Amino acid sequence: MSRYIIRRIFSVIPTLIGVTFVIFMFQRLIPGDPAVAMLGEHATEESVERLREQFGLNRPLFLDREALAEGDINGFFDSQYVRYMKRLLVLDMGESIHRRIPVLETLKIRFPATIELAFFAMFIAIIIGIPIGIISAANRNTPIDSISMVGSLVGVSMPIFWLGLMEIMLFAVMLQWLPAGGRISVGVEIESITNLYLVDSILTANWVGFKDASQHIILPAIALATIPMGIIARMTRSSMLDVLQEDYIRTAKAKGLGHSLVLFRHALKNASLPVVTIVGLQMGTLLAGAVLTETIFSWPGIGRWVYDGILGRDYPIVQGGTLVIAFVFIGVNFFVDIMYAFLDPRIRYN
Repeated sequence: MSRYIIRRIFSVIPTLIGVTFVIFMFQRLIPGDPAVAMLGEHATEESVERLREQFGLNRPLFLDREALAEGDINGFFDSQYVRYMKRLLVLDMGESIHRRIPVLETLKIRFPATIELAFFAMFIAIIIGIPIGIISAANRNTPIDSISMVGSLVGVSMPIFWLGLMEIMLFAVMLQWLPAGGRISVGVEIESITNLYLVDSILTANWVGFKDASQHIILPAIALATIPMGIIARMTRSSMLDVLQEDYIRTAKAKGLGHSLVLFRHALKNASLPVVTIVGLQMGTLLAGAVLTETIFSWPGIGRWVYDGILGRDYPIVQGGTLVIAFVFIGVNFFVDIMYAFLDPRIRYN
């Protein structure tokens, strides 16, 4: 088990290097000049060249053959990609071209907001999706099963932008129960420790801030949870139906065990592997940043931030944000692989 974990950790390194290469290449293939995009079309050629020199945009992408021909070995390796990799080794993701703010500093604020929203949304999806899948499987081919599956299909098919707007109209405008957007109300302050408002408000016993942050997160979390909720419910039902046909389930029933005991102790545990996989993948997707949800509810997360960086051709933001997203997916997949051994003792890693 320990050897497997070590091998998996080392396999992450070439994956991340490959991700940086792909991000770097495809971003440079986009038509247009980021220096011109930042200064505007009416900028002089001198100011554009000065900006290119400042951010190294006039350097070769990988290797400078002209510098090698002149015998300048250091200049040969002084390329945009090499500079980028050198900065990453010291956790320097560069500085935003437009705002002149370090990318890492912005990530420390933006990423916790997405983490908080994603975990809250996944919590809603799990506590609703898994019970629906279990109930549907236990009542196969009944009206309860049909209603559950139709509901999960609606959740998967529901456009987030429409659902988010309907939530705002109903709960924020008409009923005025919850705020329409943002992460916290104006005038409410929460001492920043982890930049997770719910956690920080609990750590500082700021119950006014906790209530306000909880009210702000409900609507975007519900909108974000609809798709993973439907997927988890359908996967739980499918996996449970496969397990309920096994011989050991019939044996447990023949021994006189109660229906609930058989369902939750024997069937659910053995049907959990596909569900854990789906939860892990959906969690990675949510942490990557839900652009639509964050845009509709004015949520200051990483998804909207990277999207704005793409539109503004802000290379450091796109590279740093995408690298963090890739690391999240790799970390979630790694965690899911490790969970397999704990959920199913039959699994052995050689």
